[in-house]
Amino acid sequence: MATIYDVAKAANVSPKTVSRVLNSDAPVGKKTRDAVEAAMAALGYVPSSAARMMRSNRSGLIGLITGAISTTAQDTQISGLPELQIVQGIQTVIAPSGNTLMIADTGGDSSRVPGLIDTFIQHRVEGLLYVAEYHQQVHLPKVPANTPMVLVNCFDENNTPAVIPDDRRGQRELVGRLIQAGHDRIAYLTLRENIIATPLRKQGYRDALEAAGLPYDPALVQACEIDNPEGETQVLWDAIDTMLRFDQPPTVICCGNDRLALKVYGILRSRGMKVPDEISVAGYDNYRVIAETLYPPLTTVELPYTAIGVRAAQRLLGMISGESRDSANPAIVGGPVHWRGSVTEQRRSNVTQLKILRED
Repeated sequence: MATIYDVAKAANVSPKTVSRVLNSDAPVGKKTRDAVEAAMAALGYVPSSAARMMRSNRSGLIGLITGAISTTAQDTQISGLPELQIVQGIQTVIAPSGNTLMIADTGGDSSRVPGLIDTFIQHRVEGLLYVAEYHQQVHLPKVPANTPMVLVNCFDENNTPAVIPDDRRGQRELVGRLIQAGHDRIAYLTLRENIIATPLRKQGYRDALEAAGLPYDPALVQACEIDNPEGETQVLWDAIDTMLRFDQPPTVICCGNDRLALKVYGILRSRGMKVPDEISVAGYDNYRVIAETLYPPLTTVELPYTAIGVRAAQRLLGMISGESRDSANPAIVGGPVHWRGSVTEQRRSNVTQLKILRED
């Protein structure tokens, strides 16, 4: 392999002159520069990036730890692949910044994370991003103070800079839109209870009811997400069957995600019920493979994964440059409601009409 000394000999210059050409840290005449560049091309010389990093004290590398690659490959259920979308959002910001994004996949094993962090630090990355597969609290080893880090789709107890989705606001705005459309008996089939999103979204559901002057009925709220697909369908069936037997059954069913909504469509149709003519359905995620291909298309809330990735990358680059103005922690990113054909307008009940008259 050719060295800087070989290039200097071929170009008939000193090694210091070759170094100046490589690093552009001192003036070099055009004739001399052309001779050095021609010698490098002829010898196939490749500059040592490690040596240049040591001289400049900058690597231009951003480390990203995720499970997007292995999780995507192993996923056999329909899902929104959130990590992959977040990584894509991050790359849209990192690429034009002149930095290089280095991605390490956990292989679904969280015990690998400390070792991956150490590896990135050894490669002198300028900053680190850790991307979680869903909104959660994480426990990661501390990183050196001179290595900025941003948590993405997650947070920790150490107040590490983080970017997370606004689950409470998303559910509140969805239910608020349903109420505006005349629905005042709104069922909510939630995700499992032991994740951060569920209590936040349940609170958003209650916020919207309270703002409209509607009572909260706990019988209309049930956790239906479980790991067993067949068992989950049975749980959904039972919840829907029970609620439809109420003296005042729901006019719309909100689902914890679009995947549950897909199953709800099937259950309702197996009962001979038309969506939305006889009952409306709404989801959460805006996973377009489901939401836009269902008939009728699904009303749902955007989980803004791409925007979360963009915000996280912008926040990290601001920390690296020292120009960060985003002091909020965690930074919370919301997404819009996508109103589609799965929800129909309802005649307002007396309770809702009274509320509207009071406000008028």
